[in-house]
Amino acid sequence: MPTLFKIMLALALCGAATHATASPEAPVSGTDYVTLPEAQNTDAGQKVEVTEFFAYYCPHCASFEPALAEWVKKQGDKIVFKRVHLGHTPAVVPQQRLYYTLESMGLVPQYHAKVFAALHQQHQRFGNDEQVFDWAASAGIDRARFIDVYRSFGIQARLSRANGMVASYQIREWPQVAVGGKYLTSPHLAGASASAATEAQQQQMALQVMDHLVAKAAAEKK
Repeated sequence: MPTLFKIMLALALCGAATHATASPEAPVSGTDYVTLPEAQNTDAGQKVEVTEFFAYYCPHCASFEPALAEWVKKQGDKIVFKRVHLGHTPAVVPQQRLYYTLESMGLVPQYHAKVFAALHQQHQRFGNDEQVFDWAASAGIDRARFIDVYRSFGIQARLSRANGMVASYQIREWPQVAVGGKYLTSPHLAGASASAATEAQQQQMALQVMDHLVAKAAAEKK
């Protein structure tokens, strides 16, 4: 990890001590969000690209999803929203393939929340391909078609791109949100200066920081 990024991340994790006056209303780089030492290319045109890095098994990602989805709707056509599912260990790869199969089939809007519910409310485990296939069939997705897409070269290419983005953005925790290919924030970072805040409050702080970062990134495009 580059030294500059280490310093910024360290400042973010101890924001309460180093920037007592920081707040979501006036976000501070190094406390409420991190500025990447090297901006990443985006393909959002004049809109602002917003990318969530997440994993289905992650309870914090599941908790953040409803508030994040509502925030995305409110942004309208100001942003291009994307998701990147991490595949940091072999055990997570079936879930990563599940997400990208749903994305490839155009089924994320219909099934994304249902996957979180299956894992965190119904306590299903997607630890291997067959468990994923069984869930897809039980959820009403054509099993044979799903398997064909799941095992396709196209999905492998999406996984490779996702893993490359995780490395390029230096993602170390999740959920984390990148804005404009340059800024990173999360409920943990945005709520660091309010250590007593509940997870729901930290999520709202993160969304306020994201509002600021979207406006900042849009202004930098002009």
